[in-house]
Amino acid sequence: MTQHIGIVACSAEGAALCYRTICVEGEQLMGRHAHPEVSLHTFSLDDYMQPIYRNDWQAVGELMLASAHKLAKSGADFLICPDNTIHQALHYVMPSSPLPWLHIAEVVAAQAVERGYKRLALTGTRWLVDSNVYPEKLDARGVSYLRPTVAERDGINRIIMDELVCSVFKPEAVAYFQRVIARLKDEGCDAVVLGCTEIPLIMNDGNSPLPTLDSTRLLARAALQRAVRG
Repeated sequence: MTQHIGIVACSAEGAALCYRTICVEGEQLMGRHAHPEVSLHTFSLDDYMQPIYRNDWQAVGELMLASAHKLAKSGADFLICPDNTIHQALHYVMPSSPLPWLHIAEVVAAQAVERGYKRLALTGTRWLVDSNVYPEKLDARGVSYLRPTVAERDGINRIIMDELVCSVFKPEAVAYFQRVIARLKDEGCDAVVLGCTEIPLIMNDGNSPLPTLDSTRLLARAALQRAVRG
């Protein structure tokens, strides 16, 4: 029996990509048209953004925990969250969580080590890039990293929050990411973390100046492996 995956969602596009990846790639492990049982719960994105704007991560954690309990009642065996930013609140969730979680940054860090990357460029919302979500997991594995400049973080954040989460995908956004990633490549980075689950909707190995670590799909694949193989 495969395990039942619970998705604690936040923004729609990232959660949808994670869900699609689980369902489409499930057949590689389970056979034609097969994938594990999946349940998804989300509150309104605005419910999350209001406490994020006032830097109230405990309130963010309370929303995540409420989703966790709903998913536990639906029969989920473990949880994933396809949203890098709100992982900042996970430490508020874990002591009372009814189920175990896969941590998105741990999954990405493990993949970076497996692929032999030494210095990663971090991209994502300004809340994520300013945080310790990725540095903590990368430091534990001996992988170094660089953050974009403050101005670049603001530019990326605007694209994510005003465009990508609203299903708006512009060539100008791709060009902006390419410039930022190219500069970080010049600073010595050998791969880039697509650390917002919507970034893979516009950036990939085909158009990025650096190899990409697609946090959304990597998390989905780790969940598939856990569900099928334990």
